Amino acid sequence: MRSRRNKAGSIGGALAAGLLAALLAAPPAAAQETPAPVLNAGNRLLQFDWPAIKIGTGEYEEGPTGVTVFHFDRRSLAAVDVRGGGPGTVNTDYLRLGYDAPELDTVVFAGGSWYGLEATTAVASALKEDGIRGGHWDNIALSVGAIIYDLGGRRLNELVPDKRLAQAAFRAAKPGVFPLGAQGAGRLAVTGSLFGCNAYSGQGGAFRQIGPVKVAAFVVVNALGVVTTRDGKVAACYGDEGWPKDLTTAALLAGYPASRKPGWTGAPNADAPARNTTVSLVVTNQKLKPAELQRLAIQVHSSMGRALQPFATEFDGDVLYAVSTGELEDEAAMLPTVDLGVIGGEAMWDAILASVPDQPKPATPAAKPVLPADKLAALAGDYVFSPFVTVKVTAEGDALYAQATGARAAFAIGREERTELKPVSATDFMVPGRYPLTLRFDGSGRLVLNPGHWEQAGTRQGD
Repeated sequence: MRSRRNKAGSIGGALAAGLLAALLAAPPAAAQETPAPVLNAGNRLLQFDWPAIKIGTGEYEEGPTGVTVFHFDRRSLAAVDVRGGGPGTVNTDYLRLGYDAPELDTVVFAGGSWYGLEATTAVASALKEDGIRGGHWDNIALSVGAIIYDLGGRRLNELVPDKRLAQAAFRAAKPGVFPLGAQGAGRLAVTGSLFGCNAYSGQGGAFRQIGPVKVAAFVVVNALGVVTTRDGKVAACYGDEGWPKDLTTAALLAGYPASRKPGWTGAPNADAPARNTTVSLVVTNQKLKPAELQRLAIQVHSSMGRALQPFATEFDGDVLYAVSTGELEDEAAMLPTVDLGVIGGEAMWDAILASVPDQPKPATPAAKPVLPADKLAALAGDYVFSPFVTVKVTAEGDALYAQATGARAAFAIGREERTELKPVSATDFMVPGRYPLTLRFDGSGRLVLNPGHWEQAGTRQGD
């Protein structure tokens, strides 16, 4: 998904290029140094028996951001269905021509918005560099891909998946293992922004086998809408004060547009429209004709509107690739294509649910000051997170304050005025609110915001 508009208005290509140039030219801060790829990370795994599909993930923890690569051991037939109003893709026009020759090598999903499209062509280059493909007209690598938007206010830097990360993920790919949750291309995905939920999301997968027929669904969920469970509840959301406890998607939609605004209490709105970003892949081993594979893509993509609500909005970039590896050629063992679509749709809903990681638990502020004034004063300084974000920490008596002094805010720490930091422990402080912010001073001149899987680290100037 790309972000076409935000509170600051549209960002044109020239401005985006200028920001990227500034990022590359700026002196390296802690979060801007050349990052090291982290490959195939994650403890929650989908494991399945299908040697024809190899999967590799790569992440830059300093972003965080990442890439997910699907490599097929034989050239496969592919189709694509694009729904969102802000897609970012590679080689979809070629797939739409509907040739019946299997030519696909890889599918690549990445963060980084349009900048992340480099990952797709990088994998094609790796296929050539590794001698798997070459330069003859009938041996050109075909890599297709799609991206999600994981920049902007959700992190304090502009690191993006690049050639180095994508090729490392491709070369680390292995069969039968797919990391679930906030890993790979879903490393900094979020859902529910339309309603202010801003819940952490990720990538999910599911596998089905009926006799010899295999169907797998993979998805990176970065939707404007909310993930909906099979009983109609919102899977993850940072709800506003006064929201119903057992929040349902139906209630959010019925209350729209009031449910987008502070102070909504769950009351329905008579004039609410119902309408969502997600990049996904459905794979079957059953040999299909191009028209059948296209219909599978359409059927499964349409079914995703049950799990993501709203779906395919103007601000989403929903793209689904459908792939037939063609391993199963025995017509007597095949399933009707309608059945394949139903099975694929159910697997995709399970994959979407599997994408939701455990949400971080907010810290609890202490009832009284934890550190004496001299210890608080030792924490003061300017902490640089990126060329765009610096946080100035000051101490007054037994209170600690923070203010963003760079070009951008740092989550709940704004630029206009100081924010008081509530003590939690000798190292941790917090800013309460709908999106609670935890700050950790690690004793080595580093300030870590939201320590844990989604942390952002800054270094104090002069240390």
